[in-house]
Amino acid sequence: MTALPEVFLTTPFAHRALHDVADGRPENSCAAIRAAMAAGYGIEIDLQLSRDGVATVFHDYQLGRLTDDEGPVRQRDAADLARIPLTGGTEGIPTFAEVLALVAGRVPMLVELKDQHGQMGVTDGVLERAVAKDLEGYDGPLALMSFNPHSVVQLAELTPHLPRGIVTCHYPHEDWPMIPELTRAHLRPIPDYDRAGAVFISHELADLNSAHVARLKSQGAHVLTWTVRSPEDEAEARKVADNITFEGYLAAFST
Repeated sequence: MTALPEVFLTTPFAHRALHDVADGRPENSCAAIRAAMAAGYGIEIDLQLSRDGVATVFHDYQLGRLTDDEGPVRQRDAADLARIPLTGGTEGIPTFAEVLALVAGRVPMLVELKDQHGQMGVTDGVLERAVAKDLEGYDGPLALMSFNPHSVVQLAELTPHLPRGIVTCHYPHEDWPMIPELTRAHLRPIPDYDRAGAVFISHELADLNSAHVARLKSQGAHVLTWTVRSPEDEAEARKVADNITFEGYLAAFST
């Protein structure tokens, strides 16, 4: 296991980068990434897979919420996605490789691989291999994570030199209607933490006082939390969490 560097505990992470569409900075855009770097924040981003097997920086599975286009991200080639402007900005959807070149190790990156099959099952490894390829030679502070523990297990084999974590929550039915209850019940206690060689979790703010979080923290796991949206929530979160992922305000730096 690779330890989580100290910078991941002291530098707040801008959720989907420091986005603000009122200022031309859509979420997960290069503009939002540049703004986060200028402010000295870490950057949290999401990865989806293009049709031609390229890791792209985008949160949703569908294009509709974040662009004026429609349809699944996975049915478009990376070059096509690059030509689709993000709503509220002027830039297209970037690739992971482009973002790595932009950041170039200047701030820490917290990178979430989205579950590609919708059931939190065994992954085919296509996105994981694309990510590992993009990361060859990158030596900046970077940690990988996913809700899908099978993905984190794959990353343990492909990128053993990088710290890994599991994104976790209470998995209520209303938020995860496509995931069977048996799967959600399995995931709630975070049973795959050791199998995945994880060194941290990133847990939802509303469930941060979970007994499962307390258990892992007592065993030495670092606890990050998502998504903090106010200084008041930040103060509460820091009673449990080692660090935060935030949006909608400017988070405080740990001293």
